[in-house]
Amino acid sequence: MGNEDNRRRRSPCSCCLSVFKWIPVIFIFGVIAWSYYAYVVELCVLKTENRAAMIFMLIFYHIALVLFLWSYWQTINTPVGRVPAQWRIPDEEVNQLFRADNQETQKRILNNFARSLPVTNRTINGSVRFCEKCKIIKPDRSHHCSVCSCCVLKMDHHCPWVNNCVNFSNYKFFVLFLGYALVYCLYVAFTTIHDFIQFVQGQPTGSGMGRFHILFLFFISIMFAISLVSLFGYHIYLVLVNRTTLEAFRAPIFNIGGPDKNGYNLGRYANFCEVFGDRWQLWFIPVFTSKGDGLYFTTSSDQFGSGTGQRYDAMGNTTSAAAAASSRLDVNHTDKLIDAIPLNNHQPHLEPDNVQSSSNSHPLIPSSPVIVNIDQKADAVPATKTATNNHVIMIGDQVVPKDPLQLNGIPSAIADDRIV
Repeated sequence: MGNEDNRRRRSPCSCCLSVFKWIPVIFIFGVIAWSYYAYVVELCVLKTENRAAMIFMLIFYHIALVLFLWSYWQTINTPVGRVPAQWRIPDEEVNQLFRADNQETQKRILNNFARSLPVTNRTINGSVRFCEKCKIIKPDRSHHCSVCSCCVLKMDHHCPWVNNCVNFSNYKFFVLFLGYALVYCLYVAFTTIHDFIQFVQGQPTGSGMGRFHILFLFFISIMFAISLVSLFGYHIYLVLVNRTTLEAFRAPIFNIGGPDKNGYNLGRYANFCEVFGDRWQLWFIPVFTSKGDGLYFTTSSDQFGSGTGQRYDAMGNTTSAAAAASSRLDVNHTDKLIDAIPLNNHQPHLEPDNVQSSSNSHPLIPSSPVIVNIDQKADAVPATKTATNNHVIMIGDQVVPKDPLQLNGIPSAIADDRIV
């Protein structure tokens, strides 16, 4: 499971690099600690004279702060979703794979091993995706992270601000972290904008360093809010279309259908529930409620194609296979009827009631007393004439009622189906 050999060979340089990776996280926690002092001590306790307003500001500030820190910690502390051991290829087959002299042999080895695994993604040459570093078959939507040195389930990207891979295990926490960070910054900005306006107008806003703490708090909260609003909006869009950041830049390739960015799009509500779960009470709480196991994901073809006779399209559209089949000539009942009836030089073909035609053996052709080729013009048939009586029509030797509801004792709706 994962690249165990690389984890064993840790050098002092790699340990120093691991410590260096925590610098962005330490910076974020430092900014949060300073903002807490500036808002709670300098703004609320020392400057706000109205006690009711101060209590109101502190309550909502701490609610936003707790949700923000909770989701941030969950994003950082959640272990990376690693590929299970059963996806690892045995060493014997790995040696055969590396000794293969052509891609077709490698493709056959990988396909044979992955027959029992739920994989639909392929490489550009149609082979099962294989990680040479981890020696595993890659599950759908998983990728190898060079920073984490392992294959990650439903990898979105590696974020240095959380020092962790944003993946199947913590994607909900990451989206909530962005949302609550934006709420926190906007709340701080709106509650300090009054002091900023007073400072611009030259009115006294306090004394000493407390005034500069509040002004810097306003500027930093606005700066972070501007950067967060675009990032949060982008990931909300990705959630609604069921797409990762990597898939947005490079569409996954499916075994049936080819490359398709919308291959996992199940509809906005279903996409949202895949990340946040079915229980709406836990949608906005930083606890794990995502659906699935990170190894198998429902595709658009699974949802819209398998049970309804629809075929998966590489451009993300679905077309009805039944409708497509009915438009083909080889399944048109009329064509089969025409082929089953012998037409003699386009002359009207008449059959008496007591004679069984060869076409009657066809299950789709009912017995018919009169069969007329509608492509033949009436004036070109010498054997057919029309009687002067307004109630009958002469066709050959037979008298046919002119009543639109009756034709040789058979309703016209049925008779029309027997006219070729």
